[in-house]
Amino acid sequence: MTGPGAELHGVYFDGRSSRDHPATLHLGEQAAVLVVPSLGREDRWAPAELRVDPAIPGVRRSVNFPGGGRFETRDDAALSAWEAQTGRNRGMRRVRGLESRWPTALGALLISGVALWGTLVYGVPAAARQAARVTPPNVLATFDAETMKVLEDQEYLWPSRLPAARQAQLQRAFGGIARQAGGPYRYRLLLRRGSEDVGANAFALPNGTVVMTDQLVALAKSDRELLGVLAHETGHVTHRHGLAGVYQALGLTLLSTVVTGDLVSAGTFAAAAPAALLRSGYSRQAETESDRVAGQYLMEAYGTTEPLRAILVRLEEEHAREGGAEDSSLLDLIRTHPGTDERVRFLRSLEGAAP
Repeated sequence: MTGPGAELHGVYFDGRSSRDHPATLHLGEQAAVLVVPSLGREDRWAPAELRVDPAIPGVRRSVNFPGGGRFETRDDAALSAWEAQTGRNRGMRRVRGLESRWPTALGALLISGVALWGTLVYGVPAAARQAARVTPPNVLATFDAETMKVLEDQEYLWPSRLPAARQAQLQRAFGGIARQAGGPYRYRLLLRRGSEDVGANAFALPNGTVVMTDQLVALAKSDRELLGVLAHETGHVTHRHGLAGVYQALGLTLLSTVVTGDLVSAGTFAAAAPAALLRSGYSRQAETESDRVAGQYLMEAYGTTEPLRAILVRLEEEHAREGGAEDSSLLDLIRTHPGTDERVRFLRSLEGAAP
């Protein structure tokens, strides 16, 4: 053969059995010749007919022939030199060169780590919010029903002891807030007596079910305070904060199910929603959005955000008196981000910015 070339020693597989045969492959610019003594064969191909697999560290290099045969060799240096001479696998050789330099490999690892961190910190929450926006009402209703069943079956909530007239009064007041909140939600106010773990509390479920405990009603010094709390909870519903928290807590597989449009099957995991809802807190952004909804309602109705500010402070004091456990297992107005002081300052700023 003329011009640059290489003589490689290795084994040949005929593509029909797993038996290997000692072989030699002569590579040149114009022709490639395979010699397999045990089979008494000598085959010739044009170099363009060969397919050379990219190099993988620790693995024999492979040259594939038309018809399914394969030649394997450990002489990576000679095969790589022939590839360079003939311009084969140019892109993969560049990749291999980069991989062989430890600063490049370390940089790639660092970039991968940053990308993973960005996905977890920003990507997953963004995907969760998108999934929450496209979840249909029938799935939201299932979330609400399953969560209330868990809370009542496990005796976190009991029937309210408030007088019927008082309950009717609160229901009428909530009706006005629900009409103002709007959206495709089945708003309803459930008045319940909370267990010791729940206490003075209010929380919202994805389809508009808002639960308020007798203890919170007793803690309030005016109905304006309770209406501020209820308006705050409708903010969580309209922005779908609770549902986004469910998707984020239950992971990427669940997110992909919803984002890719397989919404019918979403009902099959609705039973997993209660645990996720009860474990989830709200983010700083979610609390600020809901406080803005409540603050705007109070400013329009009463010209001040003081009722919500007052009950937030009183709730925090009550929480501190009861021990202030950080690992509370239920959604509430206290175990949230940002803290009460920052939320009070934000509500004051809404009042200060009003005409």
